[in-house]
Amino acid sequence: MCYTWAMKLIPCLLLLLILAAPAALGAKAANQGAKPKHPGASGLATPRFVSLTAEKVHMRAGPGVRYPITWVYKRPGTPFMVMAEHEYWRKVQDMEGAEGWIHRSLLSGRRTAVIRAGITELRKLPDATSPIVLRAEAGVIGKLLACTKSWCQLDLKDTNAWLPRAAIFGALPNEQF
Repeated sequence: MCYTWAMKLIPCLLLLLILAAPAALGAKAANQGAKPKHPGASGLATPRFVSLTAEKVHMRAGPGVRYPITWVYKRPGTPFMVMAEHEYWRKVQDMEGAEGWIHRSLLSGRRTAVIRAGITELRKLPDATSPIVLRAEAGVIGKLLACTKSWCQLDLKDTNAWLPRAAIFGALPNEQF
């Protein structure tokens, strides 16, 4: 009698599993699309910005010294966006879109930003009508102090000034601090 009951139950369980599978797969796919808050080995969120600490930094094709060097950077303070982490290595992207891996010991959490192009006017306040404090050309790196919706404040040689967020590489599009 138990055997007959179990034989009737198995098809019902299989049917339930078949019907539930698409919903479970959809939930799994939805969860994969959402980025975890702390996905990296460091426990810090990605993407985020960091800056170079050393005079000479090798960017590699993969997370380890056995991978070839793809770029050599020679300017401390250069900002990079961390896109992923693997143990002691960070996958980063530079201002021009070059991607590669840099050892974490060569990176700092100190926020910097680089002027993207042309000559940019930096203002006293985050307002297009505010007086111009200074002008900086493409490639100038400053300490990033704050960002609002569309403006960021830089410290350039002890001068604090504001410029449009779009004029720099060093802050995420909606990041405010």
